[in-house]
Parts: sequence; structure tokens; C-alpha cells
Amino acid sequence: MAILPIRIWGDPVLHAPAEEVGEITDEIRTLVADMYETMDAAPGVGLAAPQVGVGLRIYTYTYEDDKGNPWRGEVINPVLWMVPLEPGEPDEDSESEGCLSFPGESFPLRRSSRVMVTGIDLEGEPVRIEVDGWRARIMQHEFDHLDGVVYIDRISDGDWKTAQKIVKKRRWGVPGVSWTPGIDDLEV
Repeated sequence: MAILPIRIWGDPVLHAPAEEVGEITDEIRTLVADMYETMDAAPGVGLAAPQVGVGLRIYTYTYEDDKGNPWRGEVINPVLWMVPLEPGEPDEDSESEGCLSFPGESFPLRRSSRVMVTGIDLEGEPVRIEVDGWRARIMQHEFDHLDGVVYIDRISDGDWKTAQKIVKKRRWGVPGVSWTPGIDDLEV
């Protein structure tokens, strides 16, 4: 297993729809194992294949609930259903999220409160996940990556301007910028 470099906002793979996985091969199994290792080293609660430069419809996730119960897995070729968004502005304290591809920052973003995801796991077995709260947020965030959407693409205009200043200051927004958890020090 290996820790993979995480692509930074602006890399073309982050802004293009990912392709479906046709067959679960040893290469796919190795990729998913490396994604878990990278996600854990970052540390993150989710990681999509495009974030490590692979344009395939795969993501991993991990989260502990308030009681310390683990929740961890992968979804290959996911399909996402969600309840409609509630109207209003996102709460900065309870609805802010970050991203390993826009590291060191967080912005408020309204997400659906409940989702269902279907797909397959590494064994080719059907997966059906019905979750709410932060788990629903994780599912939506990672699914967005598979459609070429980074969460800052969805934030308010004022926050978007702030994000663009960060991009300019850190010299992001161009192909090839990445960081490797545990190896690279991020200047944030």
C-alpha cells in the first residue's frame, strides 16, 4: 500500500466527470487500498479517486459517530438520491466543510439532510447506504468529486471570492499541484 499525492483545486482531473469502473481488477483493489491509506494519513473522512489523479467513479469514506462507532467503506459506480435542500443560508458553525483538494480551509455549504447511495463494493456486491447528518454530507461531497465538482464550486459568491484569493496566494488553480499526506508540509 502507498500514500498517494492528493491533487489540489485547479487540476483538470478534479473538474471532469469520472468514468465508471468496468471490472474490479487487482489494480482497482490496490487503488482502493491506497486511497484508504491516503485518506487516513491526511486525515480525511472521504477520498474520491479523482483526488488522487484517477478519473474513476470510486470513493472511500470513514467516520465515527458521537458514540465512537466506526463507519467505513468504499462505493464503486455510486448513484446518489437525496431529499430536497431546506431553504435558507447555511449555518457557518454546523454546515461548514473542508476538502483535501482545497486543504486548510472550510466554507459553509448547505447540503441535503438525508441521502441514499447505491453502487458496488470491492467484492462486486451491491451497496445501499441510507444516511443523514454528517454521513449524508460526506456522501454528497465525495459524489460531487466524481462529477467534476469540488465543494468550493458550490459556495456563496462572497466565499467564492475569498476562495479565489486563496487560490491566487497559494498558486493553486493550475495542473499538477498536489500534496502528499505525511510527506509534504502545507502552507496554509
